Amino acid sequence: MSPNLDDLPHLDAGAFRQPGLQQLLPATRATHAPRILLLYGSLRERSYSRLLTEEAARLLRAMGAEPRIYDPRGLPLPDSEPEDHPKVQELRDLAQWSEGMVWTSPERHGAMTGIMKAQIDWIPLAVGSVRPTQGKTLAVMQVSGGSQSFNAVNQLRVLGRWMRMVTIPNQSSVAKAFLEFDDDGRMKPSPYYERVVDVMEELVKFTLLTRDCADHLVDRYSERRESAEALSRRVNLRSI
Repeated sequence: MSPNLDDLPHLDAGAFRQPGLQQLLPATRATHAPRILLLYGSLRERSYSRLLTEEAARLLRAMGAEPRIYDPRGLPLPDSEPEDHPKVQELRDLAQWSEGMVWTSPERHGAMTGIMKAQIDWIPLAVGSVRPTQGKTLAVMQVSGGSQSFNAVNQLRVLGRWMRMVTIPNQSSVAKAFLEFDDDGRMKPSPYYERVVDVMEELVKFTLLTRDCADHLVDRYSERRESAEALSRRVNLRSI
């Protein structure tokens, strides 16, 4: 049914789309394992954000996903090296490859770490007129040395929204992380562990649900009105 736009004189009829269920339920659906990129925000030898990330990767693999963990060691500070730096290219290639992500940061001085932010800052907002993160799912987690806090995960959610990712409702915040892992680096059984299981399960479900219609979910009226060249200029300017 064609929409009646007579009462919307400022609307560009050529760019207007009426949302419909058909675009959200494509006839052909991907059958490969969901591709999940995991980032963590500490370089310590016994990094609890890394240990939590490794535990999440094991869970994702058991749930039928294909997880890949990015090692941030050797990644330069944003803008301190050219974009063809090997660690930058590795990160960007993984971001392109992925259909969902897990971001796990320690909370330091009430915020995510600089190492975590540097990784996210190296992922471009746009390549040409395409945002490499838009429409992809995201789960956020944090570890704390003291009592439970949510500052880091709240900041990660802001970044996920800015990068037009589908950030799932659930999240994990592990307090006193030094008590939650054994000598072998495995997470001990606890309500914190069960929450991590919940978060990874929800991430896989949301990824399976949205990956085939991700482009439709983030398709915008305002951007359809622009030419690809004009959109690329505007988006790249905003990424400075």
